[in-house]
Amino acid sequence: MRFSRLLAGGIAFLACHAALAQTPSYTGVGRAPTKEEIQSMDISAGPDGKGLPAGQGTAKEGAPIFAAKCAVCHGANAEGAKIGPRLTGGQAEIDSLKTMQPVRTVGGYWPYATSVWDYINRAMPRGNAGTLTPNEVYALTAFILSKSNIVKEDDVMDAKTLPKVQMPNRNGFVPPRYQDVVDEHKRGCKQGVCP
Repeated sequence: MRFSRLLAGGIAFLACHAALAQTPSYTGVGRAPTKEEIQSMDISAGPDGKGLPAGQGTAKEGAPIFAAKCAVCHGANAEGAKIGPRLTGGQAEIDSLKTMQPVRTVGGYWPYATSVWDYINRAMPRGNAGTLTPNEVYALTAFILSKSNIVKEDDVMDAKTLPKVQMPNRNGFVPPRYQDVVDEHKRGCKQGVCP
């Protein structure tokens, strides 16, 4: 019995070794990306503002951009349309999150203003993602935040001011570190195993 296990293990080893020996070599294929190529893909913006580029915008500057590039999907006043969801809202939408029909608007759901900027920068407008300039993204972010009564129309949003915006539901989320949630049931711990 022991000999048959050794023989089976040896055969399996030889089969794997033979398969690897037949794997083609890919030397000379492709190249390392340049620093500029890496930077063009590294477009993340964190809650602290790290990663936000230079630029600025106000809600007044964002209104014509929204009308031209966003209203077709999200409605003229960001109230939502068939294609895109409603973007504006506040306390009523926060309260709806506890129901079976939650309304996840920017003002009622998103915890960080920088996440709004990041999402617009990455994914909007639909079908043309990545075509907006940093100034346009700041202006659109300011427009949406203004429509939700989070910032004023003349407030300038940039890499320094945007991270300071206090979103209405900022404290309605689990802390960034699960270790900060003391109650193990709220942390999702099961049978002594915690995330």
